[in-house]
Amino acid sequence: MVEPTTARTLLARTARVQRDGRAPSLVAGVVRDGGLAWSAGRGEVADPHTDVQYRLGSISKSITAVVVMRLRDEGRLRLDDPLERHVPGTPLGDRTVGQLLSHLAGASSESPGGWWERVPGGSLADLHLGPEHVVLGAARRFHYSNLGFGLLGELVARHRGRSWVDVVTAEVLGPLGMARTTPRPTGAAARGTAVHPWADVVLPEPEHDAGVMDAAGQLWATLADLGRFAAFLLGDTGDVLAGATLAEMAVPAGVDSSAAGWSAYGLGLQVLRVDGATLVGHGGSMPGFLAGVFVDRSEQAGAVMLANTTSGLDPLVPGLLADLRAAEPYVGAAWTPSPPPVPLDVLGVWFWGPAPYVLRAQGGGLLHLGPLPGRGGRASRFARRADGAWIGLDGYYAGETLRIAPDHLDLATFVFTRTPYDPAAPVPGGVDPAGWR
Repeated sequence: MVEPTTARTLLARTARVQRDGRAPSLVAGVVRDGGLAWSAGRGEVADPHTDVQYRLGSISKSITAVVVMRLRDEGRLRLDDPLERHVPGTPLGDRTVGQLLSHLAGASSESPGGWWERVPGGSLADLHLGPEHVVLGAARRFHYSNLGFGLLGELVARHRGRSWVDVVTAEVLGPLGMARTTPRPTGAAARGTAVHPWADVVLPEPEHDAGVMDAAGQLWATLADLGRFAAFLLGDTGDVLAGATLAEMAVPAGVDSSAAGWSAYGLGLQVLRVDGATLVGHGGSMPGFLAGVFVDRSEQAGAVMLANTTSGLDPLVPGLLADLRAAEPYVGAAWTPSPPPVPLDVLGVWFWGPAPYVLRAQGGGLLHLGPLPGRGGRASRFARRADGAWIGLDGYYAGETLRIAPDHLDLATFVFTRTPYDPAAPVPGGVDPAGWR
């Protein structure tokens, strides 16, 4: 639960967004400790508001991505595999699974034919894909593609020998307890509507099965179920996915994440930098519906929102998280001493050429190499490999190998020494024998 004053602040923001955006109904909540800690419904909302289904739209993509990553973890595919290896016969066959997950494959934004979000869909063969549906070169730039996730849904179905719906239900929704998340509305469900731009009147939007495009936006869910998915994104993954795999999905692709503010995409997850906070999740939009689920892992909190309007709402989820962070900031575990993963004399100041860096021990058996406070430079965390070397986890040296010798550090061809350009260490190119002068 949240404090009464916090609840009032959250309710005020939710009410303002629903009123100003003229959504016929809107439900929202914040998530802590595995489920909804606060929720509210505004407008024409049935009671209980947490059990009314709304269409998730593109949040379905994140659930598709979870299954793809499960296949990867099982060894059935690699992210570098070309699509042709798993779904032959498409014009995107040379693009990789990882590129499709990150919207870097250059696939057209929409599937061919009618507006897939408003007309029933068929099979992959019914799409009649051609070269014109490859609109950019591979890995050239981020280009959001609903078609790409339709192809990933086909990949999932072919590997499991069942429909995409059956697979995500059995492998994600069921194990997470999301029993009210379904491909079509069941029980209490909001009606999708468009609101006229100049008058307070509404128009019903159609609802249908999108066929092969289901994986891009078909699912419906309740606020309670979406809150459970937020808990999953916060790390409560159960047996559905390894924590390390979920963390991998949240790494931004093709974006410098050290910048002050940015929006990026990982592997089926959106990653946003908003007012100094990094948010991970996904937004959703289908004719008649808007949705959002994002979490702030540093605060161990998430927020969710569902509304039955086609467009026009101001962002709500980041604001709810900011309100919660300001009113009830997360109190982390107390620091306690722990043994360093390397001898103490290895830690401390090292020099990259003339620039001082500090090697520090961190919790969980990690090392951190970065510039002295107040100085610019590259920083990364490292985890020990089985062979005794260290592998970069983030920053400039992500994926690079750090080896520790008595008189130097060897990192991606760079040599760090105990003194600036130590002539006794194996500095590449050598050191002028006359020394500093």
